[in-house]
Amino acid sequence: MVKHQPLQVYEKQIFVSFVTGIYGCRWKRYQRSQDNSSRWECIWFFILCSSFLLLLFWSYFWLVAQNDFNEFNWSVYNRSGEWRDETIPILASTTVGFSYITFLLILALFHISLGQQLNLYWVHKIGVLATLLTTISGVVSVDDIWGDEWDILLVSLQSTAPFLHIGALATVTAISWLVAGYVVRRNRNNFQVMVLLIYIIILLSLYLAPLTFTCPCIMDRHSLKPRPDIIGRRGAPMLAPENTVVSFNRALQHGASSLEADVTISVDGVPFLMRDRTLRRTTDVSKVFPARQFEDASFFNWTEIRSLNAGQWFLESDPYWTLETLTARDRGRISNQTVCSLVEMLRLAARANSSALLNIHRPPAEHPRSRSWFMDTLWAVQKAGISQKRVTWTPDTDRGRVRGLQQTTNEKLSVEEIRKRGITSLTLHYSKASNKDIKEYLANNVTVTVYPVNEPWLYSILWCSGVPSVSSDAPQVLRKVPYPIWLMSQNAYNFIWITSDLVSLAIVTGIFCFQKWRISGMQNCNPEQIMLSAVARRSSQDVNIMKEKLIFSELNNGLSSTEELSLCPENGCERYSHGGLRH
Repeated sequence: MVKHQPLQVYEKQIFVSFVTGIYGCRWKRYQRSQDNSSRWECIWFFILCSSFLLLLFWSYFWLVAQNDFNEFNWSVYNRSGEWRDETIPILASTTVGFSYITFLLILALFHISLGQQLNLYWVHKIGVLATLLTTISGVVSVDDIWGDEWDILLVSLQSTAPFLHIGALATVTAISWLVAGYVVRRNRNNFQVMVLLIYIIILLSLYLAPLTFTCPCIMDRHSLKPRPDIIGRRGAPMLAPENTVVSFNRALQHGASSLEADVTISVDGVPFLMRDRTLRRTTDVSKVFPARQFEDASFFNWTEIRSLNAGQWFLESDPYWTLETLTARDRGRISNQTVCSLVEMLRLAARANSSALLNIHRPPAEHPRSRSWFMDTLWAVQKAGISQKRVTWTPDTDRGRVRGLQQTTNEKLSVEEIRKRGITSLTLHYSKASNKDIKEYLANNVTVTVYPVNEPWLYSILWCSGVPSVSSDAPQVLRKVPYPIWLMSQNAYNFIWITSDLVSLAIVTGIFCFQKWRISGMQNCNPEQIMLSAVARRSSQDVNIMKEKLIFSELNNGLSSTEELSLCPENGCERYSHGGLRH
């Protein structure tokens, strides 16, 4: 009689082949292993997880930084001298890199859950390293060019923290399946205990994280202040060339209650609207005055400035990808735009019964109007026929000589300093205007205007904070926000928070108990019995064919015709002879 080995039945494992094939190029069964992963492969898994977390942070940064894309491109322009939308290649590479790393991480987690050995293919290792290094270089570059923008991360959490908390809680709860499967093994070591402690600390931190949240929109809806007024910052620069008559008209058409402009003084004392130091970006000065294209805009006289075209650049560069939304008539008007004077802008504001906010660029010391710039500005205001009470300007200088006009400052000052200077309004960057500061200013009758506000989420949290007005490059976007994106009472949020924590705790506890029961049951079973039982339950034609192939293979390898093989599953005994099958 021949000694019998457990009969193994191999099934097609398409999903396992897919996972191990793409992750490690191990498409065949014999290439796979259920042994513990090597230390080197564990290091690569750690690098993969680190890359994912860095890219997650990087992607979130660019998601919320959409509010300031115009500021980023302008910063790059001031360094390079060329206007390009640098956000397009950054967003494209970030999307591709994040998708690739996320896909590999999902495959790695499937390896762990299926008990397969990690073995990242060398091509993927190169891809992971390239993605990681590219992301790190991007972070370093942004920190150098646009370092102040990191503040938007903390500001955005005022709007996204409750939702990020729920997402993080769901993710960590799901990971408990893998953690439980790893730490409930019979043979425990110090590393398993460390993994369990780290997981528990992370879970408890998430449970208590809402205690640190500061969300203005968690409030009683009856306490909501009126909708903030929208100031057209340089008009509506996404729909028409900035600081032009067409741009200001478009801003008023989209509900702007006030207009904001950058004022420069020409060499002959005419205030005109220009943001940049030179005329290169927004006019055709390189064609009309090629030898003077890098010269300071304030050293041109008004006749020269008026001869320049200030709209054609918008049609050629399409800086905000909005050109296709313009009609042929709009494009015709834009193509004929010239540089706008301060008088024209103020007359337009007066006709629309709106106010004006002026950011005045003081001429350099060697400029002929360096000492009379404020008188030139006052003359333009008086000539435009607009009420001086509806004109606010910055900087807050020459207070004693500028009477009748409202003056504001871009500095964040204490209430005592504001009273000392006699200022009644502040124009602050959103990163400097915390919810606490805004409430303090408003309580002391100081009007606050926040800039730049281009995204609905930022507009919503400032609305909930009680800000009276915001300055925006996108009044056409904010016009479509009739109510804060989300508004929730404190009691409602507490209910959601506590309920989600309790549900997560119940699921994690259940998963750990189930994994302990499942693994202890597997350890108490005889593997040979499991194999034979699996065969006994399969009565399909494929199993019978496999049995006969194994038997006759043994016969061909030296069994005599009188020798018999027997296979005894749990439910009976079958005997095979060289001549056939007997029961």
